[in-house]
Amino acid sequence: MTTAAPKQDVTERVITIIDDMTQDWDLPSDEPISATTQLMNDLAFESVDVVQLIVALEENFKNPSAEARLPFEKLIMIDGRYVDDLSIDEIAEFLVSQSVA
Repeated sequence: MTTAAPKQDVTERVITIIDDMTQDWDLPSDEPISATTQLMNDLAFESVDVVQLIVALEENFKNPSAEARLPFEKLIMIDGRYVDDLSIDEIAEFLVSQSVA
């Protein structure tokens, strides 16, 4: 039986992944990435960046014994439409809800 990591641990892991992704970017702000950071508004993510992030999250959080992929469409879509933005906190909450952390 596995237990999910606390949300704070998941949040820190997500921040580390995004820090790694954006370390060479010319970000619009010098503010450090935090739980309230928005991908599109604060980090200037584009759709291709979201796809790369999903791949990185899948690699870092997927349960090795599970054959199914994580249902990221539940995170990035609402009522069949893509969300306008995502915060680090929303991503961490999703991962915790999937009990994969």
